[in-house]
Amino acid sequence: MIVCVAGNPAIDKLFEVAAVRPGEIHRPEAFISLPGGKGIHVAQVVTALGGEAVATGILGGHGGRWLAETLAAEGVAGRFAWAPDRETRACLTVADRATGGLTEFYEDGIPARAEDWEALTGIVEDLLNDEALRVARPTWLAMAGSVPAAVELPGYADLIARARRAGVRSAIDSRGPDLAWALGSGPDLVKINAYEASELLGRLVDDVPGAHRAAVEVRRRAGGDGHAAIVTVGEQGMVLVEPGGQAWHGTVAARGDYPVGSGDAFLAGLLTALDGDAAPDAAAQQAWLDAVRLGLGAAAANAEVPGAAHLDPSRARKLRARAELRRLAAS
Repeated sequence: MIVCVAGNPAIDKLFEVAAVRPGEIHRPEAFISLPGGKGIHVAQVVTALGGEAVATGILGGHGGRWLAETLAAEGVAGRFAWAPDRETRACLTVADRATGGLTEFYEDGIPARAEDWEALTGIVEDLLNDEALRVARPTWLAMAGSVPAAVELPGYADLIARARRAGVRSAIDSRGPDLAWALGSGPDLVKINAYEASELLGRLVDDVPGAHRAAVEVRRRAGGDGHAAIVTVGEQGMVLVEPGGQAWHGTVAARGDYPVGSGDAFLAGLLTALDGDAAPDAAAQQAWLDAVRLGLGAAAANAEVPGAAHLDPSRARKLRARAELRRLAAS
């Protein structure tokens, strides 16, 4: 089972318009509203792929209730901390059919108080120690998205330490100070995109060689040997430095018009494949390569349909078979 922490849950709204024209009124030709936030997406895709996941995070207000109820209706398990006097944020994506481009508007998340984070930490602690569900032993704690805006929250670094004490592997997909601080706790897997890697390392990462160098450095900061790092580079694919230190460049020959959430789908596919495997070390290299292929298939399938995390699982598995991996020389 994969415990999925959504640091910043949201309601995702997608508008499709013929063309975006600044200053004009737009009447969407299509509209969809879905549960959002990176950790939520991970839980949704794991569930869609047939894995076991439970989503958690801090929700608030009418939007939070809608999000929790919608996830439950989709069959996604969830256990949330509540901030009833505040409202879960909304995020808007506008798809321009004329250009194929996406314009995105992200609200800030709930400004969490110390007691909100303590409530979330308690839920995660229960889930890690299998006190809440009694269904399956957790194998991964996946933390995705930014930490709620607040002062001096323990953040993901504390959750990584708790996972280690519980014998559960940890994966993080975050950015900025939240990511930098969490790396010091030694997550087993770091998965970030080129922009997040550029922000973390203070240098531009925009191609495969740059992603390779970035993944090597991120893995070193996370603890080095025994840890893995992945940097995604949009349509150029991704670079994995697996726990044994070997680097790989992966791509899949498929392109979609809706890439929002594909990074989350990649992480979900990867962890679904690794869920239940032996500890990911050099001896399990093939397991990592197989997992990357499912991650690439899930990411590509996600981009083919409107609305993040609503991929066709059979399509994801077909695309997995088309994924290509190339060994990279030492960087």
